[in-house]
Amino acid sequence: MLLIDDKEKTLLTMAAMDKGKASNIPPDEFAQNLHATDSITQTITDSLKNMDLTDLKGVVTGENTLLRDGMRELTELTVGFVPKLLVAILILWVGMKLAKMVRKLIVKALERRNAEGSLKSFLGSLVDVLLKAMIIIMAMDVIGIKATSFIALLGAMGLAIGMALQGTLQNFAGGVIILLMKPFKVGDYIECGQFKGYIQEIRIFHTVMRPFNGRTIVIPNSELSNKSLINHTKEEVIRLDVVASVAYGSDLDKVKEVLMEVIAEEPLIVNEPKAPVVAVSELGNSSVDLSMWMWVKVEDYWAVWLRIRENIYKAFYRNNITIPFPQVDVHIANDDKLKIEN
Repeated sequence: MLLIDDKEKTLLTMAAMDKGKASNIPPDEFAQNLHATDSITQTITDSLKNMDLTDLKGVVTGENTLLRDGMRELTELTVGFVPKLLVAILILWVGMKLAKMVRKLIVKALERRNAEGSLKSFLGSLVDVLLKAMIIIMAMDVIGIKATSFIALLGAMGLAIGMALQGTLQNFAGGVIILLMKPFKVGDYIECGQFKGYIQEIRIFHTVMRPFNGRTIVIPNSELSNKSLINHTKEEVIRLDVVASVAYGSDLDKVKEVLMEVIAEEPLIVNEPKAPVVAVSELGNSSVDLSMWMWVKVEDYWAVWLRIRENIYKAFYRNNITIPFPQVDVHIANDDKLKIEN
């Protein structure tokens, strides 16, 4: 209901009577605001009249089917998912602890084998990453996330990388085998195919060898791990074999005696694991070959190898023992004999 005082009513009446000045009347803002308020009130009233109170009652009392089904689904999802989530968290926690323990055990095992630091670090990190990946996949499977596609993708990537780096991976595998099994170590003198020399450095992908001529030989580890090789310095004491040749007609007993004296004069020759032996080993075309088997320490091998031959020559020279050399005997026939034969 619109309430106005007498003065305002008089002014409105006079304004209505004065048609010529009606356009100059200022707008009634108060009346417009009041009219808008009445419209909102009317809209709310109409909405309340048209509302179905049954739906509101169902929401309040819990008898609404849609709401009830939604709450049931939410409850079942919560009750079923929370235990799985807890189990997955437990698997992650325990698995990470076990992965850390396994890594420490592997590093300690490599330390007991005196493995190189680079190999220990690499293998430890590799095992740690693989174990953690397996643990995460297990946790995903418990929650319900299927990791089959993820595993297939990783397998395809691994296959592609393996095919692209086939030779490199073979060298890497060979390096791991060498560092773990230790068929030789730095400082050993080995022989593999046409290569002979001292091992200077063992790396993950290749091995550096230094022969007597001072050059540097780089050999892929796949060659050293897949082929036969001779390690001349693996044992502390090794046998030195020397062949001494004398002419036919020499006194072999005297020759053996002289050779035994040469051995006795060499201080670096040892009697363990066996005493030195001198024996005839070959009857050649122009010489009798005697083999001398002597045991020496690894570090003394080359010193004895160089000195013993000089001592043998000097001993043969002092005792007038003939050292044979290749020779050809030419026989010239008599001319008369040739004529008779013709």
